[in-house]
Amino acid sequence: MIFNYEVNKEWNYLGDKPAIIDFYADWCGPCRMMAPRLEEVAKEYAGKIIVYKVDTEKEKALSANLGIQSLPTIVFIPRTGKPQATMGALPKESLVKAINEVLMVK
Repeated sequence: MIFNYEVNKEWNYLGDKPAIIDFYADWCGPCRMMAPRLEEVAKEYAGKIIVYKVDTEKEKALSANLGIQSLPTIVFIPRTGKPQATMGALPKESLVKAINEVLMVK
């Protein structure tokens, strides 16, 4: 579990590794472009970070609660501190930079 949004109003990360959450929809073209890039970084950083995918069509309450309005939305969650989100398809280099700088994982 990352965060129990039904119980807590304040962000409280429950994971043991930094994480990336990809909020996507199957009909979203930029989301489909991001999928292989996220799969690559998940493999390259296996054991160091966790990559979650959230289908906004199936998880409407979660997406609404977290204020997801654009797709894809990629949320970078460090072990401590506040999550940072970006909207739109990112090149792999930007994902790696965020992993290094926001998640503090090399």
